[in-house]
Amino acid sequence: MKTLSALAGALLVLAACNDPGFRGVTGVRTAEASEVGSCRFVSTITMEPGVYGPVLGDQGIKYARNKVLDSARESGANTVVFDRVEPGAAVYLISARAFSC
Repeated sequence: MKTLSALAGALLVLAACNDPGFRGVTGVRTAEASEVGSCRFVSTITMEPGVYGPVLGDQGIKYARNKVLDSARESGANTVVFDRVEPGAAVYLISARAFSC
């Protein structure tokens, strides 16, 4: 039984290592709206963070932003402009526009 639990734990760790939400995304940059004037709009992408609050909220936002970057890359974009969030405000939705520049 312990061997099965250890194997399940190892598989979970390996799956997390391959998840772009945890490891980050290469090939896609973030930019400001003023930097994408000559770029082609690809899509609008939204994602809800999976966790909220003072303890895990920042990690949930980072994970969601990485997943948005991965979705943008998969749709052919190489640049993402995230919607601004008021500092200190609770974030319940990550929204961004993806562009090909």
